[in-house]
Amino acid sequence: MADTTQTWDRRTGVDLVANHLYDEITSLRLLPGTKISETDIAARFGVSRQPVRDAFVRLANLDLLLIRPQKATEVRRFSVRAIEKARFVRASVESEVLRRAARLCDKDGAKLLEDSLQRQRNLLADQDYAAFGTLDYEFHKLLCDIADVEYAFDVISAEKAKVDRLCMLGLSKEDRMPQLIEDHEQIAAMVIAGKPEEAVEAGMLHLSRLDSTIESIKTRNAAYFETDDD
Repeated sequence: MADTTQTWDRRTGVDLVANHLYDEITSLRLLPGTKISETDIAARFGVSRQPVRDAFVRLANLDLLLIRPQKATEVRRFSVRAIEKARFVRASVESEVLRRAARLCDKDGAKLLEDSLQRQRNLLADQDYAAFGTLDYEFHKLLCDIADVEYAFDVISAEKAKVDRLCMLGLSKEDRMPQLIEDHEQIAAMVIAGKPEEAVEAGMLHLSRLDSTIESIKTRNAAYFETDDD
């Protein structure tokens, strides 16, 4: 019979390490290109190297770590190609979500959107910038729910997460929040008004806000991006 305690401890160790490193990487406390060691991480958490290795693989699958045989594992640099892919996939899926949401939004959906926007405005008034990320995800999930394609949010959130780390290097949340909330208000207004193409137009404008940020970051922090030699 398998040792279920050992299995549980291993899973707990993997989750602990993976969650910690995920937070460190996405918050940019670990910068792109930073080398990390299985041995050092295992010693820090008091676990064997196997759960650390499993955690590394999990994060590599999220494009957050680069694992190379016979070389040090490092925090993955940004890939322009991967960013373009993530933006394309998200835009394609979200366009159809917005069309469907605009066709299907009823009074209950409108009320949920208004409530979401008010919570976002309250955060802005309270200058609670750290909490905005959660409400941002909730807003886009709500649009998927209204469109009756809740599974689409799995794709949107996965692609959004790949770019969120890059956003941290751009404008501060204090600068970005007012514009993003205005975008959300316009998207919601078009969905509630039952205007599918106008909702898509507002949504694509919202996604395009990152274009200038990406170009600026590439200019200022070229070392954070992969090169042809990587």
